[in-house]
Amino acid sequence: MPDEQKGEATPEDWRAILRDIDYPDEVRAGPWRGRRGRKRAHRQAVRRRTKKWVAQERRRDPIRPTAAVIVVALVLGIGLGTRYLWPGLLGDHRASGTAVASASPSAPQAAPATRPGSGFPAPSARPSAAVDLSTPEKTAEGLVRAYLTRNPPQDKNHTAPVLRAAPYMAPALVENLASSSDPAWDRLVSRGGISTVGAVKTGPADSALPPDSPIRVWRKAEATVNVEGYTKYSEQTVLQIELTSSAEGWHATRILGL
Repeated sequence: MPDEQKGEATPEDWRAILRDIDYPDEVRAGPWRGRRGRKRAHRQAVRRRTKKWVAQERRRDPIRPTAAVIVVALVLGIGLGTRYLWPGLLGDHRASGTAVASASPSAPQAAPATRPGSGFPAPSARPSAAVDLSTPEKTAEGLVRAYLTRNPPQDKNHTAPVLRAAPYMAPALVENLASSSDPAWDRLVSRGGISTVGAVKTGPADSALPPDSPIRVWRKAEATVNVEGYTKYSEQTVLQIELTSSAEGWHATRILGL
């Protein structure tokens, strides 16, 4: 038949297939009017059982041994090819015959330590020789000069001067200043200015503040801040600074007047 040679089933072929289905007696029995519906329900039930059986077999045997061997061979082939044909992908530079130069001939330097829960570097436990913490007055002056010397185009944000002054401050004060805004910084940026510190005078704090003790004192720092920007001017900044003594020297723990 032409249809059979073409491999396409005709409606008559489908009807023959349906007639050849072996229905159980309970489907064939009964009134003629409901026989077609019972046959349809039977075929649907058979399809559901078949689908369920196939799913169970796939869960029981998810992959054939032959397929597993092919997958393992493919993975090994990719790994070997990557190692010998493209060694740089896995970080192996020995196969290429070249060495990766270090960024510096000196030994790698450790990243600066940070306080837990903060992204800000912690002040060094042993300050450098340039940081004088020997007296409250020296600490207060160094803090004022480092914190009020600002170059917004280079510093980018208020955190930079905070970190420059960090060796003179307790860690808690560093975090407090770095996470808070500073109106003086915002005003300097709006005026396109760069500030430098001239004379700094330190002395006893105002009488309203607590008196000195062997480990805690208050000092007043008066600084002349010179600004060059859209306009050139100078301003006086007065800060009341609390300082505490420790084995490393005097550190600022609180600042009033910012």
